[in-house]
Amino acid sequence: MQPRSEETRERILQSALKLFSEKGYSETGVAEICDASEVSKGAFYHHFPTKQAIFIELLEIWLKGVDAELAKAASRAQNVPEGLLAMAAETREVFSAADGRLNIFLEFWQQARKDPEIWKVFISPYRRYQEYFSTVVRKGIEEGSFRPLDPDLAGQALVALAVGIVIQGVLDPKGMPWDTVARDAVRLLIDGMARR
Repeated sequence: MQPRSEETRERILQSALKLFSEKGYSETGVAEICDASEVSKGAFYHHFPTKQAIFIELLEIWLKGVDAELAKAASRAQNVPEGLLAMAAETREVFSAADGRLNIFLEFWQQARKDPEIWKVFISPYRRYQEYFSTVVRKGIEEGSFRPLDPDLAGQALVALAVGIVIQGVLDPKGMPWDTVARDAVRLLIDGMARR
């Protein structure tokens, strides 16, 4: 893509993010996104076939950032418990990198309930994270950090914890230091899984 075209695409994405965050997905129209990004409808449809396509791309961009932060945190750890604690400590970065996407996180869920295409996009990373954390727990069992336990159940518990903290952060962003809550909650889970 040429630089000018890339700039236009990015402007559309940022305008849509701001509008979805402020007004909601359903209440935001393509015309408003075009006005806010100062592009024609033709330019909009050149880059995105539908409003839904922007919505999905914003979710995917945020999740790529989450993936990168998790990988970075895990790569610095010497064992699985350290890695999980390092990932939990990245909560602050994940929240700040979300830059308004957390405000539409609940919108993603609401739209996923109504729209099979968005549901497919939304459920895929959720399942991928469950598999990822199940694999991490298996590694912890193999290295002797964790006692023998059901790694799939532990992976689900870790994802449930992460999703719960994200929802609390969306609903009450200043209510708690969510990175500290995440780290302490993961430490509690690690203590429950630890080999005695």
